[in-house]
Amino acid sequence: MTVFTGPEAADDGVYRPILRPRRGELAALHHLDAAAARRVTPIIEAAPSERLLPLVRQLPPRTGAIAVDLGAVPDSADRHVSPPLDLAEALAALGVAMLPVLRAYDSRRRLIENGLAARMHLMRAVLRLQPHIDARNAAEATATTDRMLAGAGLEAERVDLLIDLAETACAAHADRFEDRARHVLRWARATPWRSVTVAAGAMPPNLDDLPTDEPVTVGRLDARMWARLCEPGVGYADYGVTSPVRRNGINHRQLPTLRYTAERDWWIYRWARRGGRSDDRCHDLCRTLVQSPHWPAAGARFSWGDAEIARRARSARGGGSPASWMAWSTSHHIAHVLAHLTRL
Repeated sequence: MTVFTGPEAADDGVYRPILRPRRGELAALHHLDAAAARRVTPIIEAAPSERLLPLVRQLPPRTGAIAVDLGAVPDSADRHVSPPLDLAEALAALGVAMLPVLRAYDSRRRLIENGLAARMHLMRAVLRLQPHIDARNAAEATATTDRMLAGAGLEAERVDLLIDLAETACAAHADRFEDRARHVLRWARATPWRSVTVAAGAMPPNLDDLPTDEPVTVGRLDARMWARLCEPGVGYADYGVTSPVRRNGINHRQLPTLRYTAERDWWIYRWARRGGRSDDRCHDLCRTLVQSPHWPAAGARFSWGDAEIARRARSARGGGSPASWMAWSTSHHIAHVLAHLTRL
């Protein structure tokens, strides 16, 4: 049963950020304006320890659909329990369209369930291929993707191909991944995919060693690599303002931190000054940011996150939490990426 309908043609200029199912990221999606929401299809990486549905109920994303990657969620020992189908039914009840994400290591059972979930919603899916892991050459990539499509019972025309290059940790990595991306894109042209997108991420997994009380730059090597590809019709994806290297189960008290996206770099603000109160620290951080050269000309109007940062720059009340800082950073990042894609 199809519960949603959508356009047949490939969407042009759609940004596909790969996000964690956390309050900060969902808040950023919830506060997108209507124009931005039409151009974003987030890919949510679900995990057994992170509950996506309660967050979607509290902060429904304004995007037309969300892609959900259940690759980290194992098949249930109970044959009557299906993570993809259970999630598809629950999201349908909430009025949120779902695109299941196919992975090369999915079991035959999971591929079938993802195909059924796709038919419950938009009759579409995302095929996430990591060429450095899933296929050593073009022939293996063809065999792997053919198996995934057949297992899910979907045609390539209904599937968005996501070529995930994962971590670009240094300039040498970026150069090597750019060459790999060109090879994979040449292979991808032989199949009539609904769309083709290249994803990578360059944010370090740990910012704790960076200096505090001064903005520090981290190179957006992923964005620079995509710009050098100059491939028409190839979409853009990244890991938002987080790292492709997931550090699960690490919890510690964080300093107020913003990961502020600019054209070629992220500006990392980690603030310890102004005594022990987090609100005072956040106020001082935000005040420093809005006075910086990389504060956008549109100021607080640039995104919901920028409006929240500007508000904290005016007052020390309500300094937020790690989830708030991630939400503001992600909101600004999405707006910045969309503005860049519009210029291109």
